[in-house]
Amino acid sequence: MTRDDLLSKAIPAALKLAADARWSELTLKDIADEAALSLADFHGLADKIDLSAAIEGHFDKAMSEGAFDADESPRTRLFDVLMMRFEAMEDTRDGTKSYLKWRDSNLAGLRMRVSGRAATARWALASCGLDGGKGIPLPLQIGALGWAIASAERAWKQETSPDLTRTMAALDAELLKLEARAEWFQGRKTRSKAEKDGEEPSDSSEETTQ
Repeated sequence: MTRDDLLSKAIPAALKLAADARWSELTLKDIADEAALSLADFHGLADKIDLSAAIEGHFDKAMSEGAFDADESPRTRLFDVLMMRFEAMEDTRDGTKSYLKWRDSNLAGLRMRVSGRAATARWALASCGLDGGKGIPLPLQIGALGWAIASAERAWKQETSPDLTRTMAALDAELLKLEARAEWFQGRKTRSKAEKDGEEPSDSSEETTQ
């Protein structure tokens, strides 16, 4: 059994168990039993911390399960793929909230959150064809998108609508801000280039950055 095969069975089992228990209280034996695996299957491949660290990536995979329309705006594409992630989280809401509560309450989990948030942002960009680094430098895109994801996640934790209305509103608001910053950045870059070339800078740019 490969590590990926193991995690594909263990993570859903762990999230199911966490719906009725604290994430911190789950044992690897509990998870193995629920996943119809043995502890020996985990040896040398993953322990409880490894499994916890893989949760973010488990949900990230949902973002690449659909297809994007290249004619749509970058904001629309990002909204669509990120909502696919939140919909995947919704499928295991109680267990996922248990994991998030653990993640946000200890140093090991907080380190996972920092690295996981950046990985989620990178994969979101890749999933909708925006990872080419055009416009705003990629590290800035990742940082700004990570902030948008964090805001939407806070809304998701408080969600009461089956349609994820609160989550969608929070995500859309943050992506609108990101789009406005991208347009400002591109406009400033265009003006600087025009001034350097001795041209008259344009008041606006029709191109929307990614």
